[in-house]
Amino acid sequence: MVMIDDTLRSLEARIQSPTLDPDTRASLQELVEQLKTEIDKLEDAEQAESVVAHTAAGAREALRVDKDDDLLSHTLEGMQKSVRRFEASFPDLTKVVNSICQQLSNLGI
Repeated sequence: MVMIDDTLRSLEARIQSPTLDPDTRASLQELVEQLKTEIDKLEDAEQAESVVAHTAAGAREALRVDKDDDLLSHTLEGMQKSVRRFEASFPDLTKVVNSICQQLSNLGI
């Protein structure tokens, strides 16, 4: 679970980006806390690492100053595919990650 913890810390640090307004930042921080709760419920750390890695990659690309639309699209697609694999077994996890995707989309990403 070390990778998961490291990735979550990195994701949380990226959310502190000065490009985000305080309300958006607070909303994303709340979603990350929900994500942590759902990951803790997973019995297979490898599955959790996959979800966290895809989510972090999506956030990293979304928060870049010089965005590459193709790379961002590819990264978000990977995140969405990862989540769909868990949808049947982990509906709450799916809901949280989809909320993160929606939040990023609302930012125009």
